[in-house]
Amino acid sequence: MSRDRALLERALDRGESEGGNVEFKERLTREVHLAEGRRESLAAQLRHRVLSGDGEATYVLGVTDDGGLAGIDHDRFSETMDVLSLLAEEADAHIDDVETWGVGKGLVGVATIRDGAVLETDDEHVVVGTAGHVDHGKSTLVGSLVTGRADDGNGATRGFLDVQPHEVERGLSADLSYAVYGFDDDGPIRVDNPDRKGDRAQVVEDADRLVSFVDTVGHEPWLRTTIRGLVGQKLDYGLLVVAADDGPTRTTREHLGILLATELPTIVAITKADAVDDDRLEEVEREVEGLLREVEKSPLRVGRHGVDAAIEEVGDRVVPIVETSAVTGEGLDVLDELFDRLPKTASGDGEFRMYVDRSYSVTGVGAVASGTVMTGEVEAGDELLLGPMPDGRFQEVEVRSIEMHYHRVDQARAGRIVGIALKGVKESALERGMALLPADADPEPVREFEAEVMVLNHPTRIGEGYEPVVHVETIGEAAAFSPEGGRLLPGDTGEATVRFKFRPYLIEEGQTFVFREGRSKGVGTVTAVHPAR
Repeated sequence: MSRDRALLERALDRGESEGGNVEFKERLTREVHLAEGRRESLAAQLRHRVLSGDGEATYVLGVTDDGGLAGIDHDRFSETMDVLSLLAEEADAHIDDVETWGVGKGLVGVATIRDGAVLETDDEHVVVGTAGHVDHGKSTLVGSLVTGRADDGNGATRGFLDVQPHEVERGLSADLSYAVYGFDDDGPIRVDNPDRKGDRAQVVEDADRLVSFVDTVGHEPWLRTTIRGLVGQKLDYGLLVVAADDGPTRTTREHLGILLATELPTIVAITKADAVDDDRLEEVEREVEGLLREVEKSPLRVGRHGVDAAIEEVGDRVVPIVETSAVTGEGLDVLDELFDRLPKTASGDGEFRMYVDRSYSVTGVGAVASGTVMTGEVEAGDELLLGPMPDGRFQEVEVRSIEMHYHRVDQARAGRIVGIALKGVKESALERGMALLPADADPEPVREFEAEVMVLNHPTRIGEGYEPVVHVETIGEAAAFSPEGGRLLPGDTGEATVRFKFRPYLIEEGQTFVFREGRSKGVGTVTAVHPAR
């Protein structure tokens, strides 16, 4: 209680000193505060508060007019935030941040409102997925790119990505991490302090071109997470890292195989160039070239042929190779130029669709579904369908708000990594692998589908009833295989019927997938679906 009281006292003092840019409200309701006449009056009042505070106003919610702590329940607080968001929009402003505290059985919140309409996302947004063996420097390289800071040789800059305490303590990534930086006419726009959400949001606001990283996991026990990052996101490019002091490993080969299975244009970064002499660096580069030729790819040394050649040639057959060091900064300017100039490759045509990758609950906002917009676009206020649920049905939901790298946006297009706050569903009902799509869509849940599959690795043969984990989009589910002809041997390509073991999902013809079980791995393409009955 003392903390809340101190916060309110600071807000009140700030309001008095800055000319009245603080407003106290117990609650706001659609019925009363959005009524004709009342809405316009409150929007004008909010606009006055913002102008009085040089572009910023503070609304303290769940309190009486004199600053007494009242507290309101979660549902009423959510409605209050919805109404405040609409008032801010009408006043050509937006809610930039919300802090909440529990008071008794209710909530008190402090909302910061800033001048200017909510940013519309730009068309220049490239998404890059990292891959490579554990401790080869994926996160460290990305951390140095987005901040412009040199690493200390012990992976200090990787801490800007990993947020779980056990990840920081062990120095190993255990889940997907995200990072962003951008470019304008003057060059890179980097994140000053990635630990501050506002700094990441500022990059989104200031950049003419954004580069988002989906940083995957190199440790073998978390291969499932790596596949989810490479298959379940709308990636434009893959960035495969190989440490100069170790060279290509079995994990390097596995991750390269996944990148190739998803037909993703790929760049190889040889990291830790500062840790070895020139002879060893040359040896590793030749090993990487040999690995690429084994899978019928043409390596292109960017240091020898230049960035222009890499941008022109990268694609189905050509894989550029860049020597880098997060400690000395070697090669980072080359990657900057590549990411600034590489064209977006992922097509986003069609109606809106997003597969849920993560879910969480925000106090005062409710359930949030996080993922990458696969096709189309979505706007705040849109009515959507969520599902399928375990029983196969789709549930109607509404978009409360959208955030991209902690920056509030009013719409998101294909390729954006976003968090969508949903009205009409509890967070506990959200599951990874569910899809969001337009309310007027007519989706059919799928439990079984036909596929053309290729067995990449298996100790014996794949027969009737083989049950690997199938990864398609963000779905990762055990499934039973029934190969045509009864069996498939390593290296074989053939038809198979695939049936999810536990529940249906939204599956369509043409989707690619990866399947794995132990050291057995393969890839496939959906050729026909059988809607669940």
